[in-house]
Amino acid sequence: MNSPEDEEGVLTALMLNFEHQHLPMLLDIQKKVDSGEELSEWDSSFLDGLIKEAMRAKPMVDNHPELQSIYAKVAHLYQQITSKALENAQLH
Repeated sequence: MNSPEDEEGVLTALMLNFEHQHLPMLLDIQKKVDSGEELSEWDSSFLDGLIKEAMRAKPMVDNHPELQSIYAKVAHLYQQITSKALENAQLH
């Protein structure tokens, strides 16, 4: 079992990684699908990895109410992107 300090360090690293790497990529993918493009293989792989990472982080987020709002917003963004990507794929 991880100590609270270890968990805090992991969460800090995850949040920094999300803020500086994952969020900009998510927003780029969102722009892409909002303009009618389909997801590339790289986009799909990135989204798959992101959701897996989010699922691994969920138990820690559950212990930190201050992070639950951002977690929900990211989940909503993921849902918006994948829904629009599916719509785009059906149109092409």
